[in-house]
Amino acid sequence: MQNEHSSETQKNLQAAFGGESMANRKYLYFAKVARKLGNEEVAALFEETAHQETGHAFAHLELMYPSNQLTVEKILELAIEGELYETNHMYPEFERVANEEGDKAAVAEFQEQGKESQEHADIFIKAAKRFKALGMVERFHANRYINALKTVQEKSGEQAGTSENTSGSAVSAA
Repeated sequence: MQNEHSSETQKNLQAAFGGESMANRKYLYFAKVARKLGNEEVAALFEETAHQETGHAFAHLELMYPSNQLTVEKILELAIEGELYETNHMYPEFERVANEEGDKAAVAEFQEQGKESQEHADIFIKAAKRFKALGMVERFHANRYINALKTVQEKSGEQAGTSENTSGSAVSAA
């Protein structure tokens, strides 16, 4: 998925994706504020622009993670990896800095987000286990159906390979 020869481009795509994603969220927040302040026209403007930013972000994601190369296992793996990074590294570091700076509101926010990131990771881990188990069940049933089909085909082949002549005795068709 990530081309080793374009690592700078991949970094740029990640930065562009991050920027477009932040713009989307910021504009949706601004739409909410504008609506609360009674300005529906400005709220609609921000929502439309946020929708366009989502399109830009998805275009960057398609280049970073081409959909034709992804599997359910891979997207679950990527989601788990991201959530565990947030809960084990990103939010603890952000919390540490906020603590040093005495920003209690930010400390509380980072602690809460770290917990939620762990919950998200747990949900994705559970889904990955279910998907893996489902895959095993599907393979089991597929193999049973293949074996049953082979048995039916073999029996049909045996019956198709012989026929009765007019005298009533079996004659091989071969």
